Amino acid sequence: MNRRKKIVTKFQKKDKRANAKLHKSNKPAYISKAEREKQEQQAEQPTQIEQNQEQP
Repeated sequence: MNRRKKIVTKFQKKDKRANAKLHKSNKPAYISKAEREKQEQQAEQPTQIEQNQEQP
């Protein structure tokens, strides 16, 4: 029984890993805090330029 159980669990683990690779998660990739700040600054720069052009 033990030998059979070991073989079955081995194949179950293999199937589980293969199935997990097929179904990728919808979770977005991690973006570090520094990267988020850079993106935020880049997004602010065009708006500052537009505001300066509208004022004169």
